[in-house]
Amino acid sequence: MKGLQTMNVRTKPQSQTYTDLGFEVNPLSELMAAEVVGLDLSQPFDDATREAVYDAFVTYHVLAFRDQQLTKAQQVAFSEQFGPLERHTLSNRGADAFPMVHVVSNLNADGVPSGKLGSREWHTDKSFRPAPSMATILHGIELPPSGGDTCFANMYAAYEALPDAEQAELDGLRVVHSWVLSRANLGRTMSEEEKRDAPDTSHPLVRTHPDTGRKCLFMGIHASYLEGMPVEEGRARIEQLEAHATQERFVYRHQWRPGDVLMWDNRCLLHCADANFDAARYARVLNRTCLRGTPTA
Repeated sequence: MKGLQTMNVRTKPQSQTYTDLGFEVNPLSELMAAEVVGLDLSQPFDDATREAVYDAFVTYHVLAFRDQQLTKAQQVAFSEQFGPLERHTLSNRGADAFPMVHVVSNLNADGVPSGKLGSREWHTDKSFRPAPSMATILHGIELPPSGGDTCFANMYAAYEALPDAEQAELDGLRVVHSWVLSRANLGRTMSEEEKRDAPDTSHPLVRTHPDTGRKCLFMGIHASYLEGMPVEEGRARIEQLEAHATQERFVYRHQWRPGDVLMWDNRCLLHCADANFDAARYARVLNRTCLRGTPTA
């Protein structure tokens, strides 16, 4: 599937109604993101609907499908309409009959809110894989009454805002993405089995999106150091770029509604969870599937 549009962030996006297909797409910000109203994700799409949804996905980068109630099996079936699922790491594979569905939760072993919230650092999913994830699909199962937002940073816009000379400097640089080092930075020591399951991988710092041909920054918490540069110097450069790329002008904040299913493009976005709710009082439980991508270019 190939996206037919790319949204120019300087042009105010318009709503689109697909009358023949029974749904509409309404932009949620001028930068990116749109809600999709009128589709039932528990039912399979015909070819025309699947192509239209994928086109909207490439155009808006984040889609919020409203008013959904999916079982794990239905979420897997919906996801697989857009490509093969990407396996999760050993530590976050599903524990039941659905290993490809990772439960993102702040509940402890007793089912009580723990006060802890993961994924608070800016990242793109599975960037440490040789073929990083194309998309993530996240279904809100239990949400706090407010807060617990998911934030997205637009790496197209961040790259295009850099001076031409800096873009030229960054083109051609490669960055090592490391699941091991990113977990170590959060105070976690990984087992030898986990290390073998997710070895370090090198990617371009500026990647070309396979559908749009546009360039974007590719980094996040898994981006550990730049090849051919002293580690500390390379790390500082990555942190500088991340600070630039996650300015509010490049960010969309999704405020969850009950029944939301989010689908976003890992190839051109960073994302993180916002702990703007009482995580020791309220549950935040979401089911996550990831779609396998292609090697970076």
